[in-house]
Amino acid sequence: MTDFLSRARPGVQHLAPYQPGKPIEELQREFGLARVVKLASNENPLGPSPAALAALKAALQADPAELGRYPDGNGYVLKEAIRARFGWAHERILLGNGSNDVLELVARAFLGEGDDAIYAQHAFAVYPLAVQATGARGIEVPARNHGHDLPAMAAAVTPATKVIFLANPNNPTGTWFERADFEAFMAAVPANVVVVLDEAYCEFVDDAQALSGFDVLDRYPNLIVSRTLAKAYGLASLRVGYAVAGADLIGILNRVRQPFNVNSLALAAAAAAVADDDFVARSRALNAAGRRQWLDGLAALGLRAIPSRGNFLCVDMGQPAGPLFQALLREGVIVRPVANYGLPDHLRISIGLAEENDFALAALARVLAAAGQGAAVAEGAS
Repeated sequence: MTDFLSRARPGVQHLAPYQPGKPIEELQREFGLARVVKLASNENPLGPSPAALAALKAALQADPAELGRYPDGNGYVLKEAIRARFGWAHERILLGNGSNDVLELVARAFLGEGDDAIYAQHAFAVYPLAVQATGARGIEVPARNHGHDLPAMAAAVTPATKVIFLANPNNPTGTWFERADFEAFMAAVPANVVVVLDEAYCEFVDDAQALSGFDVLDRYPNLIVSRTLAKAYGLASLRVGYAVAGADLIGILNRVRQPFNVNSLALAAAAAAVADDDFVARSRALNAAGRRQWLDGLAALGLRAIPSRGNFLCVDMGQPAGPLFQALLREGVIVRPVANYGLPDHLRISIGLAEENDFALAALARVLAAAGQGAAVAEGAS
């Protein structure tokens, strides 16, 4: 038989496929569970924005025959909604099939063999996947306090460096950096190095003084700010994200963007969601309350989480987390092991509704007790 792997690009040969969180239905079939709580993929527990749902229904009812036609390849309606909400001209906006698509487009446009890209240890798994697939070399800079060490990342730049990926807040750790640190970093990075600021979780940040890429974008011609409608806006299943940058950078990314990469229903729902500030505020408030609920519950169990500004917590289990993850599955709770991020003793737990958080905390207490951390732990969390 032909060894097709040997014929793939060298970077692809060494990749492992991205592993998504386990679906609820799969776990129910596997263990015959009546109730399953999924806190694995950082989804909004409120679901979609009501405005997005109304837009979806209207799009389906207006002319069902339109489903047989290609979507608007330029995404005018969504770009106009982004312009109305944030002020960016259409030529400065790139639409993606999720923000993952944006990250892939950056890699395809700027990286190849002989090039370097920089990202942090414990950063989003798509960065190394996208980089290695192009044949470029990924440089992983050791984390500081589980987050980005921006001075070290700036110092890692070489003449071969084309792209730097930053996440703020970072997934899976929830860590963040402040505006002054970012500005010092940008001052140290050559102006011909493209910097991608991934703000997938920025809407959950409840500090008005926190860094926003949109506030500083016009100061840095080499900056691309990437955002998503999957998280705070609750549109994960529709796969829609976007990036904002200078028109010249967006023009380059559009050269490698697939035609019609965002479908018609996603465009309609996202355009409505972008304007729904009330829903985002409600999601942020729910997340803040749920984060406090989790931190109190974890403290009662003797556990600590890495400080987070996202809609998730990365929890130090004090032991290898893989067996605990498996035990939680049997309890009907799906969380995310992060050993592949270099955190084998941690679990990433998304913030859910209050009752979902209670259910998961009780299950975690039982699992810890069974693992030998004492029956008192389970009693204290019941």
